[in-house]
Amino acid sequence: MKVSKDQHFLVDAEAVALIASAIPVSNRKVLEIGPGKGALTDALLRNGAIVRAIELDRTLLLNLERRFSDHIASGQLEIIHGDASKVLLPEFELVVANLPYSISSKITFRLLETCFESAVLMYQFEFGKRMIAPPGNGEYGRLSVMTQTYADVEMVLELPPEAFFPPPEVRSIVVKITPRGPPVLIQNRSVHDTLVRKLFSHRRKTIKNGLRSMQNIYGESVMTNLVEDLPAKILEIRPEMLSVPDFIDLANRLSTLIS
Repeated sequence: MKVSKDQHFLVDAEAVALIASAIPVSNRKVLEIGPGKGALTDALLRNGAIVRAIELDRTLLLNLERRFSDHIASGQLEIIHGDASKVLLPEFELVVANLPYSISSKITFRLLETCFESAVLMYQFEFGKRMIAPPGNGEYGRLSVMTQTYADVEMVLELPPEAFFPPPEVRSIVVKITPRGPPVLIQNRSVHDTLVRKLFSHRRKTIKNGLRSMQNIYGESVMTNLVEDLPAKILEIRPEMLSVPDFIDLANRLSTLIS
């Protein structure tokens, strides 16, 4: 079978077992994205999970249907053909998946907009490190802020290229994501998202200059009033120094001015 550049199948049996048992899955509806050849699918089924898997590759899907025909017949497994970043998601409570690296960001943000209890997800190492990076860290950015605003994120394990076939050119990381409410009430989530995205698109600028670059969105007078209302210690630092609550406070101040 021809393997695309984005297909790296997890073949380390110990890693598969660790991922499948990182959260209790027995009798729970588990979403698996990109099951591939079914190594993780098999482990989840053995652990008693009710698996809802989304697979884009039709050849892989047909192989999965043959391999797990009994589980499909019993209702323990459903395989959906489609792109997980676009297809209608089935009902699920948990997510356990080796995500396709090329759409990791899209899928992660999509999942955070849904309602689930916990997720164990594999990412490219650098992507995963950005998710858990704290303020002041060079990896801290929009992904860090948006993920940590709506969830607790912790590392489960790292994996070398040799854990996959064919081996990718990068290391991988598995993280556990547990959704929760924001640490501070967000008045307007759209404003908050725009603010975080825009400030990190100018991450080398100070907060003051980054806010001024948003005049075309919210108007010169609004942004001028916001800048004048902020303490100098906030205005003169760069976005990577702001904590998650700091970003929420800044967004709430902006929301008040435009309401």
